[in-house]
Amino acid sequence: MNLKNKLNMMKSHLNLEQNQNQEVHSEKRIQTQLLPENTDIPFMEKWKNNSTELYTLDGNYCFIREVRYPLTHKHGNWTFIELESVIKEWNSSVLEHPLSTKGLSMEDLFFFDTETTGLGGGAGNTIFLLGYAYIRDNEVIVRQHILPEPGSEIPLYNSFLENINYETLVTYNGKAFDWPQLKTRHTLIREHVPKLPEFGHFDLYHASRRLWKNKLERVKLSAVETEILGFERENDIPGYLAPMIYFDFVERKDPDILFGIMKHNELDVLSLITLYIHLSRQILQLDGYGEESLEIARWLDHLGEKKDALQTYQQVIEKGSNEERITAQHAIAYQEKRKKSYDSAFEKWSEVAIKGKTRQKIEAAIECSKLLEHQFKNPAEAIGFAELALKALKEAADIKMEAVHRAKIEKRLDRLNKKRQLSS
Repeated sequence: MNLKNKLNMMKSHLNLEQNQNQEVHSEKRIQTQLLPENTDIPFMEKWKNNSTELYTLDGNYCFIREVRYPLTHKHGNWTFIELESVIKEWNSSVLEHPLSTKGLSMEDLFFFDTETTGLGGGAGNTIFLLGYAYIRDNEVIVRQHILPEPGSEIPLYNSFLENINYETLVTYNGKAFDWPQLKTRHTLIREHVPKLPEFGHFDLYHASRRLWKNKLERVKLSAVETEILGFERENDIPGYLAPMIYFDFVERKDPDILFGIMKHNELDVLSLITLYIHLSRQILQLDGYGEESLEIARWLDHLGEKKDALQTYQQVIEKGSNEERITAQHAIAYQEKRKKSYDSAFEKWSEVAIKGKTRQKIEAAIECSKLLEHQFKNPAEAIGFAELALKALKEAADIKMEAVHRAKIEKRLDRLNKKRQLSS
């Protein structure tokens, strides 16, 4: 079956009915320069019927599509108006966090995604769609800049760079993929288009990995939409088909088949808005304890936000599962040791050494042994916990754990036995 026939079979996927709550119209007529006389834009009427305008520059052109949603529009579990609420919360919070928008308003954020002809980097990979969403006048505006064919990058990037007005990008793995791709293509034509802005960034992919890597098989945006954000796509074109579909469009010029990819990109940038809302609410604990609370506490702990981490760990101890409670106790015990609250730390680690997972048992037993030796001056009991750690290590039969702990535990036991002999 040839490519054209394969793609015709995908027509069933191209259901592009607008949501009843969606308002579609152009913010303003795109300012353009005239094309040479008798220039024929194939299927221009179809483009216009899909809210798309023509942008021309120096005898070449690209397409710009714009759609709007009211802030009251619900995308999965959240309405877009919630973005304003979480940014107000960030502005009143003293928490220092990579996703904090302190000092910003919702109009400053720029939710950005691209579609390309391949997953690899380098000059051979072409960006054919630059999509972004932003807030203006109580509406979410989605704007997409579309490359009609390779070689038309100058109007594509010129229209993109002259229309954006943002302080900070919000992407899904954009720091590793979207923005480097954009920089690569921009380098090839930098003498003909405006300067590329400075790169400020919130990457929601890394935040999602921290929170859901143990829950989701793959932390793809589509999986996060379904499992976390409560958003189900209908008749969506899979992203991996984008290159094949685009090359067929370049050959035939009929945009019908490309509209599905444009809708896919539109939903991507809208999901970035609600994902940012959801992540912010969890990090700021606006909804109290949730299934992400333990991972939030660990993240705050890693960032050095010990006070907020401790409060979140306490919520986990009060409301989490037994396994989560033990994990939270283990983490709090380290904080208490640093504060020299040795009795409380020992009490928590004693329980973890019995009830925790293997790694936790080993670590907690070693910490109990340390406290008993150095703080409580009780080498006999310290030996008991060191032996408990060694037993858990043997049961684990893990080469990496062996390499990290065995020699240290055996050295500790030798020292403790000598101390016990001297004291007897």
